[in-house]
Amino acid sequence: MRVGFLTATCMLPGHPDEREDSWEHEAEFAPMESACAALGIQLEAVVWDDPQLRVSDYDAFVIGTTWDYAEKPQQFLEVLEQLSAAKPLFNSLDIVRWNLDKRYLIDLEQKGIQVVPTLWRNAANQATTHAAFQELSCQELVVKPQVGASAWRQVRVKLGDPLPPVEELPLGACMIQPFLSAAVSEGEYSFLFFGGQFSHCALKRSAPGDYRVQSMYGGKEIIHEPSAAELAQAAAVLQAVEEPLLYARVDMMRGSHGELLLMELELIEPYLYPEQGAGLGEAFASALRRMLR
Repeated sequence: MRVGFLTATCMLPGHPDEREDSWEHEAEFAPMESACAALGIQLEAVVWDDPQLRVSDYDAFVIGTTWDYAEKPQQFLEVLEQLSAAKPLFNSLDIVRWNLDKRYLIDLEQKGIQVVPTLWRNAANQATTHAAFQELSCQELVVKPQVGASAWRQVRVKLGDPLPPVEELPLGACMIQPFLSAAVSEGEYSFLFFGGQFSHCALKRSAPGDYRVQSMYGGKEIIHEPSAAELAQAAAVLQAVEEPLLYARVDMMRGSHGELLLMELELIEPYLYPEQGAGLGEAFASALRRMLR
């Protein structure tokens, strides 16, 4: 059985568009490829928007390190629609459509999940941010695009400071959240699940002087052994999603009252933190085989 693992040109070594964190593709793909092979599944990395991609060559597709999709979301959806019409796609097209726009957080909050307080606005400008400081009762904000990843066009704004240049701000619709002090004092937790089963957890910490936890900004991760209460909170997020999931990453950060709040539920192309999950490959391969039956 051949399964296409969708990636992007920006993850290819030596490509003109190569990202600084392109090494993360191979770090997670290698153990999954090996574990899949042991179960009779040939996992192959293919560029999602490659015009030479032959759908008929594969029995299914997994959305992997497609880390340029936020820059061309409509094309991304069109390609996934073509793939999904012909072969199984994981996670499903319905899940992708729902998870692509971060307004999915509204749905989860309505189901009782504790989410970081968020304002949804049509644009990031002086008026919307100025009002947000009062509405959220805070001294610092984080402004993010509603469709985005890897802190792309995400900015941190302090009360009284001017907005960053327009080319750094979100394009169009945005989400505005209070800056949580835990971002620099404690870090962000990523709980990894495969086939609904917990695999491992990474605690992501930003570099000194920054608040972003991605490796391309100097962020580092360590293994975190979650308490029963922490794991229950993360698992509750998945339980609010009715459709089966091949993989899921639940990103949470501690709020001002000590509770874990949902930052994001990553169901499209999350980095899976293989360095903190020794059994990542086997967990992924087993879940994939179950879903392909």
